[in-house]
Amino acid sequence: MIDYMKKHEHYVNEMLGKNLDDEDLKDLFAYHDKQIQWIQHERLVHLIVTLFVCLFALLSFGFTVNKFSTPFVILSALLLILSLAYIIHYYRIENGVQKWYLISNQIRQKLYLK
Repeated sequence: MIDYMKKHEHYVNEMLGKNLDDEDLKDLFAYHDKQIQWIQHERLVHLIVTLFVCLFALLSFGFTVNKFSTPFVILSALLLILSLAYIIHYYRIENGVQKWYLISNQIRQKLYLK
């Protein structure tokens, strides 16, 4: 997902570097906005998954505190590691979308300030 976002961002920045006419800018703007919609959907799905994994990590930690056993400790550790991985991944997607909003504003400015 992150590689896909980087490739798209590179493509759009490359196209912005060219001297595009209004029709090409409109097409680029529409294409970029469609990509934003797709990534927003992915971001929502990753947020939901992240929240559930963190919830299960907290529940398993509670079970570990309540009834200390090796399987509960292992489960808690695995879910904690998975939670951290999901949080980092979600953070990267969120920051990527924020960059894409700025790129969308750049396209809009080029389109309407000509």
